[in-house]
Amino acid sequence: MQVSVRRLALCPLAASRSGHGSYGLLRPVVCLWSPRTRSLFSETGVWETTYKTETRLRLEEWWQPRIVAQCRNDALEESSKKKKFYVLSMFPYPSGRLHMGHVRVYTISDTIAHFQRMRGHQVLNPMGWDAFGLPAENAAIERGLDPEEWTKSNIQSMREQLDSLGLCFNWDREVTTCLPDYYRWTQYLFVKLFEAGLAYQKEAVVNWDPVDQTVLADEQVDENGCSWRSGALVEQKLLTQWFIKTTNYAKRLLDSLEDLPEWYGVKAMQAHWIGECTGCYFDFKLKVNGEETAETLPAYCSSPETVFGAAYVAILPSHRLLHGRSSVRSALEKAFQPGKDCLTEVTAKNIFTGHEVPLVLSRQEAFDGHLESVIGVPDCSEEDLSLATALNLRCTTVLTSDDDGKQTLINSGEFSGLTREQARDAITQKASEQKLGGHFTSSKLRDWLISRQRYWGTPIPVVHCGSCGPVAVPEEELPVTLPKMPSFIGKGASPLEAAHDWVNCRCPKCKGPARRETDTMDTFVDSAWYYLRYTDPHNPDRPFERLLADRWLPVDVYIGGKEHAVMHLYYARFLCHFCKDQGLVAHREPFWKLLVQGLIKGQTFKLADSGQYLKREEIDFTDKEPVVHGGGRVEVSWEKMSKSKHNGLDPQEVVQQYGVGTVRLYTLYAAPPEQDILWNVKTDALPGVLRWQCRLWNLVTKLRGARQLGDVPSPSLLKKKELAETKKIWENKNYTIQEVTSYFTEDFLFNAAISRLMGLTNTLTSATVKVVQHSEEFEEALAALVLMIAPMTPHLASELWAGLCQVKNPLGGLLQQEGNVLQQSWPTVDPEYLQVPDFVQLSVLINNKACGTVTVPQQVSKDCERVQQLIMESPLGQKHLGNRSIKRAILSPRTALINFLIDE
Repeated sequence: MQVSVRRLALCPLAASRSGHGSYGLLRPVVCLWSPRTRSLFSETGVWETTYKTETRLRLEEWWQPRIVAQCRNDALEESSKKKKFYVLSMFPYPSGRLHMGHVRVYTISDTIAHFQRMRGHQVLNPMGWDAFGLPAENAAIERGLDPEEWTKSNIQSMREQLDSLGLCFNWDREVTTCLPDYYRWTQYLFVKLFEAGLAYQKEAVVNWDPVDQTVLADEQVDENGCSWRSGALVEQKLLTQWFIKTTNYAKRLLDSLEDLPEWYGVKAMQAHWIGECTGCYFDFKLKVNGEETAETLPAYCSSPETVFGAAYVAILPSHRLLHGRSSVRSALEKAFQPGKDCLTEVTAKNIFTGHEVPLVLSRQEAFDGHLESVIGVPDCSEEDLSLATALNLRCTTVLTSDDDGKQTLINSGEFSGLTREQARDAITQKASEQKLGGHFTSSKLRDWLISRQRYWGTPIPVVHCGSCGPVAVPEEELPVTLPKMPSFIGKGASPLEAAHDWVNCRCPKCKGPARRETDTMDTFVDSAWYYLRYTDPHNPDRPFERLLADRWLPVDVYIGGKEHAVMHLYYARFLCHFCKDQGLVAHREPFWKLLVQGLIKGQTFKLADSGQYLKREEIDFTDKEPVVHGGGRVEVSWEKMSKSKHNGLDPQEVVQQYGVGTVRLYTLYAAPPEQDILWNVKTDALPGVLRWQCRLWNLVTKLRGARQLGDVPSPSLLKKKELAETKKIWENKNYTIQEVTSYFTEDFLFNAAISRLMGLTNTLTSATVKVVQHSEEFEEALAALVLMIAPMTPHLASELWAGLCQVKNPLGGLLQQEGNVLQQSWPTVDPEYLQVPDFVQLSVLINNKACGTVTVPQQVSKDCERVQQLIMESPLGQKHLGNRSIKRAILSPRTALINFLIDE
């Protein structure tokens, strides 16, 4: 019966804004459906024979809530009997708008999650919001808004956008770092660091962003000396700041990289960032003219085993002691002479060795790496010996060598007589136990600076008391919540300074008057532990229950951009190591596999003279080289998508045009995950992916049609040629299952997996009607194909599966299973396919022309001489090669084939 179909009209996206920063959904809005429009098979039981735009949009609308509901139900049915799989994508900053990079990373994580569920795993695929930070505060200042309300509005908008992409996150585990129920535990972990002596405050020369008016960590300054966020040239400023002593964990973080699998080159980046951890710091107490001061100076020793041979401690002219509020500043200024090594009245007593040495102001502008203070040991450095001699300093020999060149320690107290290697371990271990230094680190690594002079961040839970000094807020008084502020400018000093009622408080120790810390934490602190909170997100009594954290950790696959390969990963790994030492978790390393995805880049056009970015419509493309309308040379390049570069792509427009399933497949197919996608070059792949979906639909249509021809399916009706065809289908199916499963589990090469699935599609498309009608092999191969596309395009696969399960007279049991496609088990290779045959049928070619086949034993099938002998003895060989001169026999290493080259 003919059914009238009225075309679906796509209205503009729902653009009503529920609040500032709220945007419309990605989902196309269905404006009109004719009452007579043929609907989905899942709704009506009538199969649409062709895959039209209307069909695609309707099935996505139909299946989206059902898929989400099913994933939600699966998440609630937690079972300790199932093997866990924790897939985690880096949580986003809630800017209010998704970009194509978000689409790519979350499509990858969703695909892996669906795949692992189908393999029988209990899957954790959570989502949350990295919600503190400068953009919200700057937006609040510019627009006169409350940053909390602005952030919450953006979160609501982005959550709706993520839902519209068909993503199945564990929303019941959602975390938001700017909410007190989250940052209470960020503060708790800070207090633990403070109590362990790993969080401390000191004066330091820091990187100052003159635009955002805040401090930056070294890692947030690029190679050109510019801020990673504002792009401004960074200035140096002396401020009292909070640090976390990550250098104490440097060697452990470096060594444990060896226990992790390859991370797409990121392990090497981490190792390079940490550096070679062969030296350590020792703490010195400073004196002036023999009088003790309150100053403690950590100084770096590149050969810790020789510390008893120290002749001096040297600092740079830029050191805080010479510029800040130090009690030794005047003594240092008195001795300072630019360009000279200057002996001072200040002495430094090594708390570990008890030895007292002079403090020297170095003439150098910089030491190795980021060092600011070093220990001079003349016995193991010509440079140190030269300086000690020039200043007439006493030198102590601490190393002696025997005839074999083996060095041992002398004049080193209890460590004398030990070899250098033994002494290195013994000295550093004792120093670290006494909390006087001794932790192996590199010369290029500095402690993590976490202070930020901004409002919108986690308050540092410390009060400053005139009697007790800095005191941590007790755990029972956490969280220290941010006060509401009617307005602030966010420039220079922390805006919290103006919240007088909040700042003025009582000391937890002596109950005297005190002031709260007004700096807030860098957002990297919030994101350094969020993967742990996901395991127990609603716990009101502790950051997470150890049993739950140990159940889920380590994260099996962590997915994110390469731009976070150094800072975020380093901080997250550090905090997990610290939590292990605190007995909070069993695992030191938080992440097992790392999947680093590339950028989605757009084509950019710039004026060659000025570098000004141009819109595409401003350019004339008629000639070979593009020029600006009206004249002007244009530079063409590929850059990260950005509004300012006019090369961005709005996901909603792509989804409107092609549908969610096509966009998901395209982002997986366009390139391997770690490579960049050059969008304009690949747009031809979008319709190509759409055509593949049509071919998949046609295969289900083909099977349904063949099974309705009247004859009851009977494999016994197939003749020899058709049986050979079914064997080819069976082999291709098993090969595809084997390859796709490997791609999904090992290297996450989804593009290669799709290519293989396209190959199986081709095989099934070429099948004859009789094979489709009567073979179980075709039916099971098609079922396996639909199951394998399900993680990548669940909406389409769900409808295809519904159509397959209602095929008339199914031959196999696969199509008689209950449940949606995502509730099915991932297909497995048939055991017979894995069995090595006793004999192999070898194709024989003579001068590249096929002349028949010969069966040879499997064990000799790769031995060219033996195969040639067996063929020559066979009837085929005697007939075609008996009296011929064979110039060469070529045995294929990949296929069962041998080619004889003979004289004609």
